[in-house]
Amino acid sequence: MYVPRRVSDVDRRLLLLLVIPCLSLLLLLSLSTITLEPFPTLAPLRNLIYTHTLTATTETSDFASDSKPNDVNPPDEIENRRRRKKEELVNSKIAVCLVGGARRFELTGPSIIEKILSVYPNADLFLNSPLDQNSFKLRLLKDAPRLAWVRIFEPKPINETEPMVRVLTPMNSPNGIKGLLQYFNLVEGCITMIKAYQNENNFTYDWIVRTRVDGYWSDPLDPEYFKPGQYLVPPGSSYGGLNDRFGVGDLNTSTVALSRLSLIPDLDSAGLTRLNSESAFKAQLSTHRVPYVTKPLPFCIMTDRTYDYPPASYGVPVAALSRNGPLNGAKCRPCTAACSGSCVAEVMGKLNKGWSWTEWENGTMTLCDAHGEWEEGWEKIFDGVAGEKLARAREQAGGLDSMRCVREFEEMRGVTVKWEAPASEEICNLGIRPN
Repeated sequence: MYVPRRVSDVDRRLLLLLVIPCLSLLLLLSLSTITLEPFPTLAPLRNLIYTHTLTATTETSDFASDSKPNDVNPPDEIENRRRRKKEELVNSKIAVCLVGGARRFELTGPSIIEKILSVYPNADLFLNSPLDQNSFKLRLLKDAPRLAWVRIFEPKPINETEPMVRVLTPMNSPNGIKGLLQYFNLVEGCITMIKAYQNENNFTYDWIVRTRVDGYWSDPLDPEYFKPGQYLVPPGSSYGGLNDRFGVGDLNTSTVALSRLSLIPDLDSAGLTRLNSESAFKAQLSTHRVPYVTKPLPFCIMTDRTYDYPPASYGVPVAALSRNGPLNGAKCRPCTAACSGSCVAEVMGKLNKGWSWTEWENGTMTLCDAHGEWEEGWEKIFDGVAGEKLARAREQAGGLDSMRCVREFEEMRGVTVKWEAPASEEICNLGIRPN
């Protein structure tokens, strides 16, 4: 019995010497595994965070690759990246689609030509505009580098279906649901025309830019706004959804973004109701899992409409055109500023940020008192802001006669690949008295 006890004591000591290192090794391996592989129950949370990021309305204005500190991305490197991106875009297939009525096109049109179409002269221009007394102003597009398809049409009523009535709300729409449907039809006309043009010419566009005829551009459309796989829109003026006054994306994201009418049944199937234009736009992207990003943009919507001043919480601020900074598609007009500095902070600070709000805290915002018509002498204000070239275009528009209008429309027709519009005489005579 003595020998076995002695062997047993030795075994226990040896066992301890072997077990302790093994346990330590196992502990280290365990910690390493935990570090490399997240605990399984965190996966749903990670998915939730991703989904929220995909559909949030408060995205950062730049992607992570664009927001490195200056010591990593010095100015020269940023400029080189922009130049490479511009070269890539110049060699890409780009479609630019303009939609809407030509109310102040003598002011906005030359800015669109200079700040978008001349910056990307390889881009094909598509115009989808309703015929009215302002359509004669569209002849200014004769100076666009490439005219693919001009469509000026007489609007026709769109029958309201049950899904449309369930999904959309007439509130805050000047012409109710019928007005929304006409606007959606205008926007969707872009993707219809673009896809038909692709099929006829046997190629595919890499990028689609959609903007409004009444948009005034103060600076060029930067190459950084073209983001593969994501749809880019302006921040602010979101009215509970997403700003739908401008968008740029690749063919796939743009197809979803521009299909305003045909995707209403999908929103109905998702149980969504009482949506305005902006919230319906956001729902389109979200239900089809199209990521979107917001980024400050140098344009505004030139408006003749009147608005209460100062705007209340859910009111509409009208920016002075002289603002030195991106207006992100906010409403604007040429005016003598009625509000600047601390006044702007007081007025804008009271607005609901998820409604008709735009960035103002960088100190460049000034506001118009837009409760009445445009002020006397607005032309001089516009010319001082827009510069000599755009001022000259405005002056030339003022002395137009019907014969010259017809001649310029015919010139425009001659350089357009596909023309779908009434006779030039009819377009001109709607807005100009015949000689």
